[in-house]
Amino acid sequence: MSITRETELIGMKKASEAVACTLKEMRNYAQPGMTTKQLDNYGAKILLNFGAKSAPYLTYGFPGWTCISINNEFCHGIPSNNRILKEGDLVNIDVSAELDGFWSDNGSSFVLGEDINQHQKLIDASKQILHKAIYNIKGGVRISAIGHLIETEAKKRGYKVIKNLTGHGIGRSLHEEPGAIANYRSGSNQTRFRKNAVVAIETFISTTSTYAETLNDGWTMVGNKGGFMAQHEHTIIVTEGKPIILTEMNGVWN
Repeated sequence: MSITRETELIGMKKASEAVACTLKEMRNYAQPGMTTKQLDNYGAKILLNFGAKSAPYLTYGFPGWTCISINNEFCHGIPSNNRILKEGDLVNIDVSAELDGFWSDNGSSFVLGEDINQHQKLIDASKQILHKAIYNIKGGVRISAIGHLIETEAKKRGYKVIKNLTGHGIGRSLHEEPGAIANYRSGSNQTRFRKNAVVAIETFISTTSTYAETLNDGWTMVGNKGGFMAQHEHTIIVTEGKPIILTEMNGVWN
């Protein structure tokens, strides 16, 4: 969507506060021995307290309030009573929601407890690249240029990007124009970011894979060549200068 009125800005801020606070609290709540369903239930309570509804459930009928992916799972992991969190796990939580007709999205990968499996370097790369990408976005910048920046920064650090997972427009629904905001330069995409547009910018930084494939459960995605992936995501408003980061309170960059 494009922000044209003060009421729209207020609506997006409220929806973004709901998802950002939920993500932050879920990260703080997660601990070894807990099931991913317990963690999802906790997130559900927070969203409900805001009056928000799960975006993946509303849009796709996803079987959970939030997506929780562990270790080799790249994204869209289904919360489960059988999946128990362990010390050193690479955890990704993606929280998106609808509140009063406005939609917002954010996500974060993190190490649970001590970094016994050496995932922190990958996570830090994802966070740093997202920061650089977002602060290079303003009205008139080509979407493909930001994709090129993300892939270049990943390669500098010895990583790859996932080419079939992307950021997207957001606001009045979960996925909107300008469509896919890829993590690599797509020569065919001549679209530019527009001032006042609301977009969800995501990094998908990988150790070995370049594509994500869906498992038999119909939701969970893993790498085509295995390995691990870190994702970080903010919903922002494009301006002529520094973007407005609506989900900054999630504390991903702290």
